[in-house]
Amino acid sequence: MTVSVTDTTSLGAKLVQDTEANSTAADNTTGGAGILYGVEITNPNVAPVYFKLADAATATPGTTAASVVLVCNASSTQNVSFVSGLTFSTGFSHWCVTAAAESNTTNPDLAVTARYVTS
Repeated sequence: MTVSVTDTTSLGAKLVQDTEANSTAADNTTGGAGILYGVEITNPNVAPVYFKLADAATATPGTTAASVVLVCNASSTQNVSFVSGLTFSTGFSHWCVTAAAESNTTNPDLAVTARYVTS
């Protein structure tokens, strides 16, 4: 997991980028609550992946219920916009696995890149 956060204070937004999103949770990436405006997932794998975001300061993949689950088909990039935004009252924690089931903790074979914009 390689997570970076770019704080664009002048725009009132943060860009979170994880170039190795996998079944290890990246916890509280923005340091607190905020509003989710968009997500981009790039999946180089030959099977779909499931990017999960939880409104939580910490998350345990396989146990923590995700607030948002997004599928990205094989060998593709998926962009999802939330025009009015989705409020996360605690924080942003994310992970990426190979199935939608909450209990899934299987890593994708190849590195998945995920980016999301928050306030």
